[in-house]
Amino acid sequence: MNTQVRMKSSVADKREGIIPFAPPARNPAPDNNTDQLERAGDTIMGLLHRASDAAHNNSQRALDLSIQLQAAEAQIKDLDAHVRYYQDRAERAEKLLYQISVEIEERFFATTDNRQTQNRPR
Repeated sequence: MNTQVRMKSSVADKREGIIPFAPPARNPAPDNNTDQLERAGDTIMGLLHRASDAAHNNSQRALDLSIQLQAAEAQIKDLDAHVRYYQDRAERAEKLLYQISVEIEERFFATTDNRQTQNRPR
C-alpha cells in the first residue's frame, strides 16, 4: 500500500507543475485578415500543386520523347548499316559487270576486228 500512496503523490506533484493550455474558443470572432491570409495561402498552395503537376507531366513527356529518340537513333544506325552493306554490294556488282564487259569486248569485238582487217583486200 505504501508504494501506491507514493505513486499517487508523485503523480499529483507532477501535475501541479503543469500549466494547462487554454481550450480553443468555440466560436471565435471572424478575423478578416486571418481569412484573407488563409485564402491567399490556399490559393498559393493550389497554384504550387498545379505547377508541380505540370512539371511532372512535362518531365514524363520529356522522358517518353527521350525513349522514342533513342529508339529512332538505334533504327537509324541499323538502316545506315544496311545502306553500307548494299552500297558495297552495288560497287562489287559494278566492278564485276565492268570486268565482264571488258572480257566480252576483248573476246568478241577484238576477234571480229582482227578478222575484218585480215579479210580486207589490200
